[in-house]
Amino acid sequence: MTSGVQVETPPQVSHREVRAGYIGLLLFSLAHFFIDLYSSGLGSFQPLLVQKFGLSMTQAGLLGGALVFSSSLVQPAYGYLSDRFHSKLFSALAPAMAGIFISCLGIASGFGSLVVMVILGGVGIASFHPQASARATLGIETNRGKWFAVFISAGTLGMAIGPTFFSSVLGRVGLERSWLAAIPGVLATVALLFLLPELSAESPHRQNKFAWEPFKAVWKPLTILYFLVFIRSIVQVTYAQFLPLYLNRERGYTYESSTHILSLYLTAGALGGFAGGYLADRIGGRRVILLSMIGCVPFLAVFFLTGGVTSVLGLVLGGLMLLFTIPVNVVMGQQLAPSQAGTVSALMMGFAWGMAGLIFIPLTGWIADHYSLRTALGILTVFPVLGFVLAYMLPKEM
Repeated sequence: MTSGVQVETPPQVSHREVRAGYIGLLLFSLAHFFIDLYSSGLGSFQPLLVQKFGLSMTQAGLLGGALVFSSSLVQPAYGYLSDRFHSKLFSALAPAMAGIFISCLGIASGFGSLVVMVILGGVGIASFHPQASARATLGIETNRGKWFAVFISAGTLGMAIGPTFFSSVLGRVGLERSWLAAIPGVLATVALLFLLPELSAESPHRQNKFAWEPFKAVWKPLTILYFLVFIRSIVQVTYAQFLPLYLNRERGYTYESSTHILSLYLTAGALGGFAGGYLADRIGGRRVILLSMIGCVPFLAVFFLTGGVTSVLGLVLGGLMLLFTIPVNVVMGQQLAPSQAGTVSALMMGFAWGMAGLIFIPLTGWIADHYSLRTALGILTVFPVLGFVLAYMLPKEM
């Protein structure tokens, strides 16, 4: 990793764990696809819920904030529990729980019940990510950046397909039968319960308790990585929540077209995540982060400053470059403290993502109520520039 940072020596793994690792990678990637498909469902529901219940942009933002709070901000707690108890139920039950409660938003009776359903769906999302992220490449000792990018990109692809999936379901069966969209999540849970191998008792990756010592040795680069994820997530999660509303209300796109454009943006992000993992194995994580942060800004500016195909192309290319860093940040963090991989994953993928969404989704909604969604979303493009500056503080060897 670096000559100036003391890191843990990763434990050796057995042949049996290598074989189980590839089985786990396949199952976790499949489940990650559906988990993140449901995590993007709220953005698709938003235009219809705003119309049905007469929600303000601030209320729409509060729903998004509630989702990221329950699905992300509490992930470190699940990371701690999964590092301690190692039960596969943390990840196995998650797709069904997320699928059921997110899909049932269409039968909510009002704003209060919407908040409750969003929070419960988010709990399922939160319980999955720390353990799955820690175990996705467990036992795989070569090209971990590439294989972890497969896991990450499966989730990002699910997130990308989510808007189109939900708009298709809602277009066919209506809000009153939106619960039918939960079926894939329930099936994913069945697959995990029956096929996912348990972590063996003798595995060197098992920890009896949470330990602060691995973090104390690497707190400086780990803190920088955390804030880089926070900065990227400000744009990532806020766009995912508000793009359909912005395109539908302020740019005149139909509901179906706006959700399809969101899917294009998120699909580009999935490809960007895979490309970022590939590049990190060759040129280093720090260079990939620098490239991502500064490279996405001009394309996002094109999205707001132009129209038509050119505008959409700018959004897609901006999303591709922005999400270069999704697998890179997590792998870099896990390499700094491998024995606490679940907790590190929760910090990188959950707590940072959740804090960004909890603060900036409601704030963006409030600004949109007072000005416009174009203004509120456009302001966010300044944050990747700050991330570019911060990335220079990472050790050059990373």
